[in-house]
Amino acid sequence: MTTTTEDPTAAPPYALRWVALVVVLVAEIMDLLDATVVGIAAPSIQRELGGGATTIQWIAAGYTLAYAVGLVTGGRLGDLYGRRRIFLVGLTGFVVFSALCGLAPTPGVLIACRVLQGLAGAILIPQGFGIVKSTFPPKELGAAFGAFGPAMGLAAVGGPILAGGLIAWDLGGAGWRTVFLVNVPIGLACLALALRVLPESRGERTARPDPLGTALVTAGLLLLVFPLVQGRELGWPAWTYVMMAAAVPVLGVFAWHQVRRARTGRSPLVEPALFRARAFSGGMAVGLVFFAGMTGLFLVLGLYLQLGPGFTPLRAGLVLAPWALGVAVGATLSGTWLGRRFGRPVLQGGAVVMAAGIAGIVLTLHVAPPSTGWELAPALLVSGIGMGLFIAPFFDIVLAGVTLPMVGSASGVLNADQQLGSAIGVAVLGTVFFSTATTRGMGPAFEVVLWVTAAMVLAGAALAMLLPRRAREQD
Repeated sequence: MTTTTEDPTAAPPYALRWVALVVVLVAEIMDLLDATVVGIAAPSIQRELGGGATTIQWIAAGYTLAYAVGLVTGGRLGDLYGRRRIFLVGLTGFVVFSALCGLAPTPGVLIACRVLQGLAGAILIPQGFGIVKSTFPPKELGAAFGAFGPAMGLAAVGGPILAGGLIAWDLGGAGWRTVFLVNVPIGLACLALALRVLPESRGERTARPDPLGTALVTAGLLLLVFPLVQGRELGWPAWTYVMMAAAVPVLGVFAWHQVRRARTGRSPLVEPALFRARAFSGGMAVGLVFFAGMTGLFLVLGLYLQLGPGFTPLRAGLVLAPWALGVAVGATLSGTWLGRRFGRPVLQGGAVVMAAGIAGIVLTLHVAPPSTGWELAPALLVSGIGMGLFIAPFFDIVLAGVTLPMVGSASGVLNADQQLGSAIGVAVLGTVFFSTATTRGMGPAFEVVLWVTAAMVLAGAALAMLLPRRAREQD
């Protein structure tokens, strides 16, 4: 266990650090909202712009895949050029491409703009952890990192609710376009505040770009995710399996390249030393599985409620309100008391509670199929409480032992892992849903997705044994 002693000669902490944390959290929330709104907005987009099931998956997966691919490099850019500067560049790009998404005339243009929006987010988001790590004194870091979990959990659930409300509002006849255009005023306000309050920070040692590493990790992730999204519509030709198999050696070469660069004194894209810490390597495994299940389920739930029972976008979004309430309750309990006192067991217990809530959704589908949405409220509330218990201590446990020189790489890799999980979840669970719906109908297809998600959440709980018991018990 590590301990921290106060240095009486150290400079006083940055006075506006809590305001800076708010700016970082707003950026995180905007990103997560855009990653989760597609399940509600997709049917409206499809009616206006056209396209099939694969188009819906690519509107979601194009964003998360581009985000995952760019995050590893994005984290390093802050170390090299300054985290405040790169944060502002990423935020500006995010606002611009959000506006272009809202103005897209065709599905192809929308998907392309979503990819660019994801790349801008990949530049923006990794800087947040580094800014917080360099701005807060050690005794306040737990509270600062603890705010990320609840904010991200509520944003993930709140995205569909916001999307439904905006589409129903139909401001100026914009319909689904407001889901993306809403980022413009929020982003501009965040940009103005960031210019005033964010301090500059960068890595302690000079970092250099790694173009070969960037090319390898990009190729590896594309080889893995592209066939997952596209394979179902094409009938799973042989080349889709070849691509997925080829991803393994390509990512293996990337890992070898990173170790070689580190040993020769050159700056790697991903610091191999990060994976010597049990908290970080274990957190990667847990995050990949958990966020895959969570994001994929939110996409399918929004689609099922509109394509199955025939709910409007607003009603489909409001169905998730009990889940959002549960996240708030669970995250508050975990973040303020349970997580800090008991650590990892709370995270694992939260995953079990969430899986139980998902099983409750399956039971509800059989006993009282949703006609108003309220039938699902008890099970959704339980699922939300479990998710809140899980996510509140997660980032504190995983990142607490990362030193400042590596925080850019660590935040980029951890966020990339989360977004890669989301992209895989959208691809896999979306494919399971549409494939099963074709042969068995919407209800049975949704039930299969629920059971797969519950299994993924429980797998995350099992993998959490790789984590230290508490945030301060780092290797």
